[in-house]
Amino acid sequence: MLAPGALAATAALVAMWPFTSVLAPGAWSLTVLTLVVAVVGTGMIVRHLLRRRAGWFRDATALLVQLVVAIAVLTLLVAGDTALFGIIPTSSSLTLFGALGAAAVEAIVFGSAPLDASPGLTAAMGAGFAVVAIVLDHLVAHRSAVLAIVVTGVVGAVPMIVTLGDTNVVWFVLFGVFALVLFRYTALQHPESPRRSSTSLAVAVGAAALVTTVAIAPALPVATNLAGTGVGVTVDASLRLGDDLRQPNPVEVLTVAAKGETAPYLRLTTLSRFDGRVWQPDDGELQSQEDGFGAPEWGEGIATEEQNTSIRILRMSSSWLPVPYPATAVQGLSASWRVSPDNRTLFSRSADAVGNDYTVSSTRLIPTLEQIRAIDAAEPTVDPDAEPVELPAIIADLAAEVTADETTDYDRLVTLQNWFRAQFAYSLETPVEEGFDGTGAEAVAQFLETRSGYCVHFAGAFALMAESLGMQVRIVVGYLPGSLSDEKRGTESVFSVTSDQLHSWPEVLFPGVGWVPFEPTASLGVPTAFRAGVTQSGGPGSPSTPAPTTAPRAEETSGPEVDRGDAANSPTGADDLRRLDPTPVVFTALGAVLLLLLPALIRFAERRTRLGRARRGDPAAAWAELRDTLIDLQLPVTDADTPRVRASGLVRENNVDPAALRRLTDAVEQANYARSGEVASDLAEPLRTVLTQLRDSVDRPTRMRAALLPRSLYAPRAAEPGVTV
Repeated sequence: MLAPGALAATAALVAMWPFTSVLAPGAWSLTVLTLVVAVVGTGMIVRHLLRRRAGWFRDATALLVQLVVAIAVLTLLVAGDTALFGIIPTSSSLTLFGALGAAAVEAIVFGSAPLDASPGLTAAMGAGFAVVAIVLDHLVAHRSAVLAIVVTGVVGAVPMIVTLGDTNVVWFVLFGVFALVLFRYTALQHPESPRRSSTSLAVAVGAAALVTTVAIAPALPVATNLAGTGVGVTVDASLRLGDDLRQPNPVEVLTVAAKGETAPYLRLTTLSRFDGRVWQPDDGELQSQEDGFGAPEWGEGIATEEQNTSIRILRMSSSWLPVPYPATAVQGLSASWRVSPDNRTLFSRSADAVGNDYTVSSTRLIPTLEQIRAIDAAEPTVDPDAEPVELPAIIADLAAEVTADETTDYDRLVTLQNWFRAQFAYSLETPVEEGFDGTGAEAVAQFLETRSGYCVHFAGAFALMAESLGMQVRIVVGYLPGSLSDEKRGTESVFSVTSDQLHSWPEVLFPGVGWVPFEPTASLGVPTAFRAGVTQSGGPGSPSTPAPTTAPRAEETSGPEVDRGDAANSPTGADDLRRLDPTPVVFTALGAVLLLLLPALIRFAERRTRLGRARRGDPAAAWAELRDTLIDLQLPVTDADTPRVRASGLVRENNVDPAALRRLTDAVEQANYARSGEVASDLAEPLRTVLTQLRDSVDRPTRMRAALLPRSLYAPRAAEPGVTV
């Protein structure tokens, strides 16, 4: 019982290995390993306890218990806090699994490899490999080596096929070694059966899998978004936004319901630690929603206005939920979402953003120009354990030069903001073409020289320049307000936020006011600018002056203008429709057909090998091929019959040529009973004659099933009396 279980677990882990190239390290691998061990171990225990019961009863019981254990373990690992005793799913657990499944689908369809190890993908990988482990466990237990190897190879080849990646040579070697070990184990279970070409069959399996991956995969544009061209709705705590913004067809990721004609910026998380290469996300303490979002950062003298924002996540997968700043309360979320009071954001280690519908209460801060000018920005915090970061001189030099004429921190920041918006250009392609599409100090220096980039470069450069002026700064990752739609929710307007409105912007801390955001990115939104405390009316009936705000607002532009080709210039009508490229459909169909034909290809390779041996006078190979053909054609095969008795039945019932069949039976009997070592003559010709006549003796559907789904590949190998060659 131990050997089949160990082989089944090994097969599942061999199939899992290639997925490490498309999924970032995380909890998913431990989840898969735990489920594989639990499922296979359960099968071993059940079969041992029921070893004296009927085979069908033992198998059915093992399958049922394995499914129960898999569900319990997956629930414990993924949704334990929603389950009864941590292992029995409740309605809340099912709701969570539904949301995680939807998040996993979105991440796979819209993400870019390597995908982040999100809770949704962890749950999906665990459930998927639990099923794979159960299937492999039963195939190995029944010694169906060929089918077990086919399942292992097909599952393992998926990452290479869908990502169009390079062939994983190491995995193919490991897969080949496992195939030989499994064939050897299966052969040892039936030492009395005819010698079978296990090595040749293993080579045929490996060759077929190699053809599938090497020949078809490079030309197979399936799920190309996993290869880095997806629409980008999987958001992590980083500034890797370039691929998300450059995708050609943005999709709606969330909707926002708010009063008025504009919606607030939405933040996911903040980054305030810079090591010279990347900005690291803040990792402060988390607390429950009931404990609130923390004490106000603003003083009593700052005017405020309360507002509510309803957010519905459609196609965004993330461990963070978008919220306006500064959030003060939230409704409509499960307890798995926790509050980070340091940056007033929402984070979860087990839930996913997709599918959530919630309402956030926030405070709109309205300081006057005089108030903000009277406050000095907070000084940068210094981590004594961190290594000092040496920045290129251009960063501090330009910051001092641009702000030389200003006397207050706020005026310096506004001047710096306006300098970026006036002297720089927004471009998604320039950073790629010039080789500085990153967040490091050297990339910022090159951006300041080139003066062209997108939000990541504007925010990073502004932050480092403000810090060089002695101010505490951080970068926010979130979304622009979106576009006003025709939909209404009661008295609230609904705004649509698309994937290309993913954004980043800098914030500077002003004690007594809080974190004040700025909008340096050229052509996006409206720059931050506070108004004087006393405004003059332009006369009766004139519009009132807009109230000042600490949040950037996007009244005129809500997203970057991205070149979409000629779509905007094409005439209205049928020509606006994207033309379907038939290449992906053709190659996808070819790949599917090849996988479906894999059993037939394996059987064909086995038949060719045996015919070659029969041509050299090997009666065992000829008789083994005759027996497997009978199994494939669903003709009676009785191991109690001798070769001569079986031959008589075939001549009588299937009109097989007696002379050709006699040559085969004589060769088998001579090999088994004759004293001389005389080698039989060429047996390939009579064998082909017999096989052809057997196929002609059955109807067309049976012949088709025998060719496409040969039963001999998975039928039990019983002893063959009278054939001991």
